[in-house]
Amino acid sequence: MAEPIYSDHPPEARWTHIALRVKDIDATIDWYTTFTPLELIDKRTDSDGFGAWLGMPGETNNPFILVVAQFLEGHDPFADAPQSVLGPFAHLGIELPNQADVDAVAEQGREAGCLAMEARMMPPPIGYICMLKDPDGNTVEFSWDQGVFSTLHERWASKEG
Repeated sequence: MAEPIYSDHPPEARWTHIALRVKDIDATIDWYTTFTPLELIDKRTDSDGFGAWLGMPGETNNPFILVVAQFLEGHDPFADAPQSVLGPFAHLGIELPNQADVDAVAEQGREAGCLAMEARMMPPPIGYICMLKDPDGNTVEFSWDQGVFSTLHERWASKEG
């Protein structure tokens, strides 16, 4: 049995991350810290390349991060595979507090040349959304009134009461 490196572990199984292979880790970090509320949590370098963790600020009992990795030439274990991207429907989703926030992100994306879908109201439960493309072409959806936050809060409250 392996000796643990870390002293703190989850009390039960947790969904913790999604990982993307990227071409330029610095451009990716810059894009996500500019367009999303994600912050750089950790960045590492080893003989195979670069890795970074991006996540929401603050302590949480349910951590979820975006892992990005850029492999060095000759060190990519997936070199024979095409660079996969999330899209057109497959996407990362971020729920925003206000409809105006979605409009602001859409405008910011339009100005930066990465707006993939204009802001629009979609049928429930989708809500008001726009979509941007990150530097590798992955789709990131920004939504308002989608109900993910609200639905989970309702379910958690009913289990606590």
